[in-house]
Amino acid sequence: MCICVNCHYVDRCVTYHAVETQHQQPHLTDNPTFEPVQPSINVNIRPQEDHIEMEWDVVGCESFLEEAGKWAKLRPGEPVPT
Repeated sequence: MCICVNCHYVDRCVTYHAVETQHQQPHLTDNPTFEPVQPSINVNIRPQEDHIEMEWDVVGCESFLEEAGKWAKLRPGEPVPT
């Protein structure tokens, strides 16, 4: 699971914006302004019958500042990305 969903900076983070792009998800912001320090991203690659599925998850970041439920507060009623 991406740690970003519980990060104070999720709605303005350049790295999370890139993860949203990779997952073809709507952006929390069109113009992220926060550049995190040393984010670590795991990319899981799963071959499917007719395509390759890639899942990107931020698993570490020196800028991470926990704010439990931050993503859910920004998108009430929507399922939290896993």
